[in-house]
Amino acid sequence: MGVKNLAATKGDGELIESPPVRKIDSSEKEKNKHQRRFKILLFILPLGLFLSLTLSVMLGPVTIDMVTVWKIVLSNIPYIGDGVTAYWSTAQQNIIWELRFPRALLGGIVGAGLAIAGVGIQALVRNSLADPYILGVSSGASVGATLVILFGALQFFGQYALSIAAFLGAFLSVVFVYTFARVGGQISTIRLLLAGIAISMILGAVTNVIVLSAPEEEGIRSAMYWMMGSLAGANWTVLPIPATAVVLVFAFLLYQSRTLNLILMGEDTAATLGINVDAFRKLLIVVTSLLTGVLVAVSGAIGFVGLMIPHMIRLLVGSDHKRVLPISALFGAVFMIWADIVARLVVAPEELPIGVVTALCGGPFFIWLLRRSSYSFGGR
Repeated sequence: MGVKNLAATKGDGELIESPPVRKIDSSEKEKNKHQRRFKILLFILPLGLFLSLTLSVMLGPVTIDMVTVWKIVLSNIPYIGDGVTAYWSTAQQNIIWELRFPRALLGGIVGAGLAIAGVGIQALVRNSLADPYILGVSSGASVGATLVILFGALQFFGQYALSIAAFLGAFLSVVFVYTFARVGGQISTIRLLLAGIAISMILGAVTNVIVLSAPEEEGIRSAMYWMMGSLAGANWTVLPIPATAVVLVFAFLLYQSRTLNLILMGEDTAATLGINVDAFRKLLIVVTSLLTGVLVAVSGAIGFVGLMIPHMIRLLVGSDHKRVLPISALFGAVFMIWADIVARLVVAPEELPIGVVTALCGGPFFIWLLRRSSYSFGGR
């Protein structure tokens, strides 16, 4: 920080020193810029989420105006609904409340959750090229989920069987990838990507074998469509589990934001400041695997959201997780709702798997990220 004294001269020649001028360094300017962007996004994104949710419910084979949409929604809320006069048809009621609204909400929940999981995994491996899909976590969850869908595995867990099986598959997958990529206590980008690709291919092959071994052709078709990602199974009974998982994991990561920031600075630095890095990494593996497993159980394997969203948000608001986490969650929710709108409408009356839409966005983004990253194929 430099101080520059400017001098002025009186009429009698006496020098007058002007007050020192403080020079603001570039890092402080950057921090202030990120803080301003964070405040702007924190205002804009909730509004964008509301509008995206509204449009998602309005649009479809039967278009329903915005006022009717929200009156139908409000009419189904206890106490509030008593004051809303019903003028819509039963068909409109069923379309909005039973089909489109829970689907739009599930899209927002899944998008926010995948973005949060991406933030956690990128902090875990200290690399912006990581996400649940590329590292094979989604593939592991798919193995567990297809076993439940097609063969009824773990049925003694009842309605939680699908989520538990997906979590176990995701957990084992991320443990394998993390173990294979870590050599001499260090993780390099090339080993991480290769380990993730290898595990993903192996688990993808296992999933295909499970699907092809299914006794019913209809089950095979449904499972294949689910594996590419879909929100078609959304209903009010599906929403509580993923919503609870997203809220809890978000709260945990936000509470641990200082620890996440320190880990990004390096393991030695974090350990010097009193962080038990190994214990925290193990806890982070469990948390991100749990969230990924729950999300895959309700939406299938949807790729690249956890890669794109956190990386873009870091470019906008910096690397402080107190800013990255809430903005990533909001942006991820908006992105997923629009991806679902495109999946439903672009080839209407047919429907694209939502994973196809996210892959068309995420694939080019991943290639661009590889090309601009100076450490992608050499060292760390």
